[in-house]
Amino acid sequence: MEDAGHLVAGFEHVVRDYGAFAVMLILAVEAIGAPVPGETLLIFASVLAARGEMSLPALVIFAWVGAVLGDNIGYAMGKIFGRRAILRYGAKLGLNDVRFKAIESLFLRYGPAMVMFARFFTILRQLNGIVAGILKMSWWRFLLFNTLGGALWVITWVFAASYFSEHMSVITTLAHHTKVMVGLLTVGVLVLIVKAAGPALRRAGRALWR
Repeated sequence: MEDAGHLVAGFEHVVRDYGAFAVMLILAVEAIGAPVPGETLLIFASVLAARGEMSLPALVIFAWVGAVLGDNIGYAMGKIFGRRAILRYGAKLGLNDVRFKAIESLFLRYGPAMVMFARFFTILRQLNGIVAGILKMSWWRFLLFNTLGGALWVITWVFAASYFSEHMSVITTLAHHTKVMVGLLTVGVLVLIVKAAGPALRRAGRALWR
């Protein structure tokens, strides 16, 4: 989380200066293997949009285009260069043969569903297109499910972050009441335990004083 915070801090001025276009480029780079915290970046950008510092529709469209574009570049890289070349350079990022085989097995087992939902998992998101290209999945099939998955991922993070930023005061109040309720429930449970254990405690006390 600390590394993600430093990365987003480094991108902060770029996103503020260039808006949704910068988000598109950063997400495209992430999709071809770069260790960029995509969700954190989307949350930051959506907060700016909620404050009126960025167009929300533009953010959604550009982020979606960036995610799909990057995945398709990764698909082309995987199909052209193959598994051996990807592993050779991926080793510098901690992508070893064992880890890559595990990801390949997931793609072989779940196919299009994996392409669609890979974006919601950090390592799979970076390798989604690359692995699909290496396995020579049909590009049209990959494009269809990747486009749907990219849209779902962007909409989920952008609108969830926008909602929370707009209703933060309500959420804080609910959290405060939740803490109070948890405290009361805890006290109530302790009282019930003491009452239930009362006779046994009294017997133990009398035995000790004998």
